[in-house]
Formats: sequence, structure tokens, C-alpha cells
Amino acid sequence: MSTSYQEIQKQIAELQAKAEEARRSEVAAARAQIQAIMSEYGLTLADIAGGAKQPKAARKPVEIKYKNEATGDTWTGRGRAPKWLEGKDKNQYLVR
Repeated sequence: MSTSYQEIQKQIAELQAKAEEARRSEVAAARAQIQAIMSEYGLTLADIAGGAKQPKAARKPVEIKYKNEATGDTWTGRGRAPKWLEGKDKNQYLVR
């Protein structure tokens, strides 16, 4: 009692249609339930979503702390020291 490929494909299509119909029905019921709760408590979508987020303030650029006068290269003192400053006295490159 073997079923053919075409019969199986037909069954799959029928089951997918049933699943989509069940999903639509459940989504409609969920929406109705959500709307009922929202109206019961006087909620809006903004209350649920939390409203718009405040934009972050723009950061001020970090001031340059060291400058190589010969090349014009600069370093803020943050992160790894650049090659031109390695092994040298940082005070001689300090920007005042």
C-alpha cells in the first residue's frame, strides 16, 4: 500500500492550506483578545511599545594629547600607543 509522490504532494498542499487557515483563525482570536485587554485597561500602542526612544547625545571628539611635530601625526592617549611614540619620552610630544 504505497502512496505515490503526487498523492503525497497533494496531501502536503492540503495540510499547508489547513495550517494557514488555522493560523489566520488563531491570529484573529489573539488580536480580539489583545484589543479587549487594551480597551479594558485604557492602553494604547505607545503604552505597550514603550514609546519612541530618546536619541543619544552626540559625543564630543576626544582632545589630542600627543603630537609628532615632524609628521603631524597625533594621538589622544587612548588605546595602544602609535609606532612613532613607542620607546620614546611621551612628555616631549605632549600638546600644551
